[in-house]
Amino acid sequence: MKPVRDIQGMRPNVPISLSRVGVIGVKKIIPIKHDRGADLFYSEMDLYADLSPEQKGLHMSRFSTIVNEIIDEVIRSASMDLESFAKTVAEKINREQNTLKSEVVIRAKYPRDRQTPVSNQVSQEIYSLISIAVSTKNRTRTIVGGEAQGMTVCPCAQEMVREHSRKKLWEAGFTEEDIEKILATVPLSSHNQRGEGTLFVGTDLKINVDDLVDIVEASMSSQIYQLLKRPDEFFIVHKAHTHPMFVEDVVREMLRAVLVKYPNLSDDSFLLAKQRNFETIHSHDVFAERYGTVKEIREELFQGKYLTQHTTLRSWLED
Repeated sequence: MKPVRDIQGMRPNVPISLSRVGVIGVKKIIPIKHDRGADLFYSEMDLYADLSPEQKGLHMSRFSTIVNEIIDEVIRSASMDLESFAKTVAEKINREQNTLKSEVVIRAKYPRDRQTPVSNQVSQEIYSLISIAVSTKNRTRTIVGGEAQGMTVCPCAQEMVREHSRKKLWEAGFTEEDIEKILATVPLSSHNQRGEGTLFVGTDLKINVDDLVDIVEASMSSQIYQLLKRPDEFFIVHKAHTHPMFVEDVVREMLRAVLVKYPNLSDDSFLLAKQRNFETIHSHDVFAERYGTVKEIREELFQGKYLTQHTTLRSWLED
């Protein structure tokens, strides 16, 4: 039988290099090690490589082969965390596809048991772990992130309620002293949102992804839970309305908290925090994000500088 030509290896009709070529939405169950042990995680992967102007296409089936081989390797060794898995896949893509650069994005879902704040009911919460690896001939850089949901309360609307309540209490005959006591004692209403936050850290230090998830949750007005009894509902509503947060506040708090949690992060490490709030009184959502090297963020937080240029995730990964 006549051998099949390597069509992918031929010269394309239009000799232009491509930035990224690959397969996306690859679904796998992968064994991943973490600080609480090792578990099987449901994951979705996007796998890319660059393509030279001399090559018509990549061998797409090799992407899946690479992932399966590494999964088998992990099963045998049971010693790979998510960022190491992403790094191993990216480096193997470079070797197998003979490219200059590869990129792997992995999103994995994992459960954690949480106790509700008052009734102490066990509630299983689902979180997302994310790792991105970019590999070139000279180096591989990885970043790991955690994603969680929570609740935020709008400070602006709450302030309008405060001023309205102050006026009504004054009209009702309360003294200024009593009004201040009442407003300081009773939580004031506002509109609220369910928020989704993501925190990435790129560093050579070992990062506990559970820490990142905890920071994301704690940066909002309150945590939320799948299972709630009435005392838990009251606790969460009360807590949220005594800790109103703009979407911008949440992002800044995530960055502050991760620098406190990991004070030994090097200046050239990378941080990215982002928050999306699903609005209840608007037909749109609100979003905030900050990215940059640890040096850049420390200079603003601790030295009062205002930096107008921020290192992007893409430039840091490909540096």
